[in-house]
Amino acid sequence: MFNGKSKSEFAAETGGNSTNLIGNGTTLKGDITCNGDLRIDGTLIGNINSTAKVVIGANGLVEGDIHCQQADVMGKIVGTIKIKELLQLKASAVVNGNIYAGKLQIEPAATFNGACHMGSEPATVINEKQKDKAA
Repeated sequence: MFNGKSKSEFAAETGGNSTNLIGNGTTLKGDITCNGDLRIDGTLIGNINSTAKVVIGANGLVEGDIHCQQADVMGKIVGTIKIKELLQLKASAVVNGNIYAGKLQIEPAATFNGACHMGSEPATVINEKQKDKAA
């Protein structure tokens, strides 16, 4: 990063798929968009858009919406979660918000308050997307 190489040279060396980390004790306000895996052990006040896997650690807190390929949740989420493949809610997970997922796995001690929609996207989500495109 500091050796004078461009971003594209650095991405080519690392394979272009990196893991991003928000550490314990860190608070971030704003939206995150990434192509690599993301782990949050701190606090994020904002939305996540990822084409890869998102992990919310046991001390992690997200106040916002999450859109990604896969997710493992051990911490707390307040917002809508939209997962294309598998969403896993571990025993320590607390989710307050609606879930849209291809597949869902919830451990018995996890807490989930909201509506759950599995499989293809429900008509309300499709209608919202069509409204957004028309606007």
